[in-house]
Formats: sequence, C-alpha cells, structure tokens
Amino acid sequence: MPETKNQTLSEYTPPKIWEWDKDNGGKFANINRPISGPTHEKELPVGDHPLQLYSLGTPNGVKVTIMLEELLAAGHKDAEYDAWLINIGDGDQFGSGFVDINPNSKIPALRDVTTGQRVFESGSILFYLAEKFDAFLPRPTALRTETMSWLMWQMGSAPYLGGGFGHFYAYAPFKIEYAVDRFAMEVKREMDVLDKQLAKNEYIAGDALTIADFAIYPWYGAMARGILYNAEEFLQVHEYTHVVRWAKQLAERPAFKRGQLVNRTWDDKGIKERHSAADLDAKV
Repeated sequence: MPETKNQTLSEYTPPKIWEWDKDNGGKFANINRPISGPTHEKELPVGDHPLQLYSLGTPNGVKVTIMLEELLAAGHKDAEYDAWLINIGDGDQFGSGFVDINPNSKIPALRDVTTGQRVFESGSILFYLAEKFDAFLPRPTALRTETMSWLMWQMGSAPYLGGGFGHFYAYAPFKIEYAVDRFAMEVKREMDVLDKQLAKNEYIAGDALTIADFAIYPWYGAMARGILYNAEEFLQVHEYTHVVRWAKQLAERPAFKRGQLVNRTWDDKGIKERHSAADLDAKV
C-alpha cells in the first residue's frame, strides 16, 4: 500500500481495459462523458446583435466577455453581443445547437451573425475578435508574436494546471495529497513565471493591453486576488507582488468589471444573460 508523508492511500491497479463508471465522477459526474456529440435536440436562441455568445461565467467564459466589453468601451459598435447562458450543470452544452458550434461541448462558443462563422475555444475567440476589429493584438511582428506566445502559454497550461489544482483542492470528492501537492507546485511555478514577466512590463506582453491579458486574468489574476478556489493563503499568492499589482490594476477597469458579471449564476452580483448594455448598468 503506497504512503505519502501524511496520508495512506488504498492501492489501485488500473484494469487492462478502462470502462466508464458514470457514478464515479464526483461533483461533475453528470457533465463529463467519454464520447462526443449531442444528447438531445435543442436549438440555440439568436438575439439582435452581430455577435452571439453562448457561455457561462467561468474563467474561460469571462475571457471573452471582458474582451467584448473592452471593444465596446473602445468604440467598436459592431462588437455588440448577446450572451446566452449555457448551464453546464443542466447539460446545455450537449444540446444539438451548441454541439453544431462547438463539437467539443465546452463553453464558450461564438457565432458571428454577420459572416455565419462559428468560433470555439476561448483563445480562438479572442484571436478572431482581435483580427475582426484590429484591436488588442499589436501589428509589429515582435509584439504580435510575444502576445500570441503568452496566449498559447495560457491556453496550454492554466486550464489544466490551474483547473487541475482547483479540482483536487476544492472539488474532488476526497482529498489526495499527492494530487494537491503536484498541482499546487505547478500553479506556483506558473505564478512565478508571470511575476517575473510583470516585473518588467505593465501588461503581460509589454506596455499595451492585449488578448494575452484577457486570457490570463480570469485564471491567475483571479487567483492573485483571492477569488478563485479560496486558495490565496494555501498558495501564498501575496508573494507574487507584480501579479497582484497587475490583477488589481485590471480589476479597476470598467470593462473588466462589466465582463466579469456576464453569465454569472452563483450569486446575485451578476446577470445570467446579457442582451444590451443596460443589462449591466445597474450592476456596476
């Protein structure tokens, strides 16, 4: 029987062939499955605005609503959007209409009514909007490449490492010391990477706000502000002073305040859906 320094674990030997036990998924058992495709027929609603967002106010969803609010604040009127709630706890992401936009059944997903283009994966949505409106993605090759490097860094690491930490630290049906230690170590390493980058720059990729900031803030910015997984003491996030400075700076931007309230369902601070600017005016 394997032992850690403070915990004894029952031995587990993987079977020759893995089989799905849908009753062994903990809190998220009803939203995860090993196959793709729709479970039911359900058309997606379509509003009056050029951009139709189907999402939830999780870190990946917040990336996009923050950017849309920043685009509107910058005067891009064609960035008006409807934000429809996809309740993953109810299985909305497995409806046929949503799967048509995102075959991977993960939020967020976007439909550009003006072109008919579907866009899925949050980083791809940020890039699409940046290209469409020529905003928040520098033109000079060096700065553009730096921005894209940080965007890819976030996409390739934070949802797995930060999300993995959150799962085992906050949501798993029981705590596994090895798993928590492993992911905590990786999260702290990534916070240190960010801290050293932000010691030299006002924003992630340099002196200007970019899609890299939109991508990273809802994950590690929220963690630095102590509002993700309630792990600020455990991870000693106050030690990453440059990340904390950056996170507080962005949190004061009106568009960031607005974007973080969209498709928010777990308290009464936000709005479940957004169909006009007025929907948010009373909340900020």
